[in-house]
Amino acid sequence: MKKTKVAFVCVHNSCRSQIAQALGQHLCADTFESYSAGTETKSQINQDAVRLMKEIYQIDMEKTQYSKLLSELPQVDMVITMGCNVSCPTMPCEYREDWGLADPTGKEDEEFSKTIRAIHAKILELKERIKNNEFVLMENQSNNQ
Repeated sequence: MKKTKVAFVCVHNSCRSQIAQALGQHLCADTFESYSAGTETKSQINQDAVRLMKEIYQIDMEKTQYSKLLSELPQVDMVITMGCNVSCPTMPCEYREDWGLADPTGKEDEEFSKTIRAIHAKILELKERIKNNEFVLMENQSNNQ
């Protein structure tokens, strides 16, 4: 059975979307393929996110991930924006939603940890929704996205 391809999208693809990709790969590789990208890129992944993901999950995001543009991704089934009101009209998908997460860049570790915990919970919820086919295809969603 073909795995769902999920793209986590943020403006710079340096923090929240990278965390989501790493946690998706770590927690849900049996259910979906995780990708991340942005409408712009940064020269490196946010170093606070890298440090905390190593501490909490022993995941070294810099070994397998880098900041990339939407155009660098394969065709995906789902697009999850992180809360930066990013519109991805050139990225076709069957389903799109926004997680509404504030960017912790420049904040204390506690804010980063809250964001990581929120992404962890949302990733597990997404896994269950995909396994149970509980998402609405784009043609059935309202056009206020």
